[in-house]
Amino acid sequence: MLLTLPFLIIVGGGITRAVVGVGWGLQPLPVIGAAVAAAIGGTYYTLAAGALAIAECALFLVGAQQLDVRRSESVAILATAGVTATGVLICRARARRERQLAQVTLVAEAAQRVLLRPVPHQVGAVKLAACYLSAATGARVGGDLYEVVAADGYLRLIVGDVEGKGLPAIQSAASVLGVFREAAHDEKNLTEIAGRIEASLSRELGEEQFVTALFAEIPMDGGRLQLLNCGHPAPLLLGTSRPRFIEPEKCSLPLGLSHLGGIPRIPVTVPFQPGDEVLFYTDGASEARNKAGEFFPLAECDSVNASREPDTLVDRLADEVVRYVGHAPDDDVALLLVYQNGLGPAQQRTVPDLWRKASRRPACKAGP
Repeated sequence: MLLTLPFLIIVGGGITRAVVGVGWGLQPLPVIGAAVAAAIGGTYYTLAAGALAIAECALFLVGAQQLDVRRSESVAILATAGVTATGVLICRARARRERQLAQVTLVAEAAQRVLLRPVPHQVGAVKLAACYLSAATGARVGGDLYEVVAADGYLRLIVGDVEGKGLPAIQSAASVLGVFREAAHDEKNLTEIAGRIEASLSRELGEEQFVTALFAEIPMDGGRLQLLNCGHPAPLLLGTSRPRFIEPEKCSLPLGLSHLGGIPRIPVTVPFQPGDEVLFYTDGASEARNKAGEFFPLAECDSVNASREPDTLVDRLADEVVRYVGHAPDDDVALLLVYQNGLGPAQQRTVPDLWRKASRRPACKAGP
């Protein structure tokens, strides 16, 4: 309907002028129609509207008997032609900018996929689902991060939050993910992985910059979950009982701040049996506020406590956070769910196949 507006203005104005006469000051309507066409359409669309407007003015010029009317129609033709020519130039410039924006968007999306890769749907007996909401308009990644690596019979993962926002935060997140992807294969335990990441960050971060991170290690067949918390919000254990946070006795300092205290980084091991689900998240979810200033009740929300479908839980939880806030999140939100399906070895799919299928998954979908 919007695309018909310029033509309705031109044709409707011409019919009105023919009915009521030329003395009602309706000569500018063809010019207005041509200008509207340039604002909402492309080059050929603007030319078509301008040609129709000029043809209409020419018809009235031919039929005009009075000198002043002929002059006003001549001026209307010149004005319409000028507006149409200017509109064509504007349309061409706009089309060029749109092509450039499309190219930049493709490059940005490729970079975002490299930074925040989709997680595999299943590794051994462990299934995963992830979702990311960026606070930056038009972006898919920000200062929050997550990654999953299958190495040496274990599934190792990280969920973290870089202090700050914007490009510097994304740069630090990329550094953390790059080191983790290597260290998860090379280091013997989570403590050494955290130490290696911190050593790398010490060369990049300032004195007051830091990264909160939560590391986890799960055997391919499940059974237990080892956690190392570096100043990050505690994960939420979902199972047959009421949801509860897995709080360590001592939470070590965030990455980049270990020099401020001598708190050792000691992993915590908890059972991880079939039917258990553990939700890892960033403070964009736990500290989301509604209009009254109240925090989002993560452990009591409907998505967590209702009849759960693990494959879609993170998507439903992300939607509930947005509804609770009432608009797009003010902070990045990263959600990662791991759960035990209890399959036997004969039913488990191979890790390489799972990774190949994972590459075709959307960022906020749990299934391949």
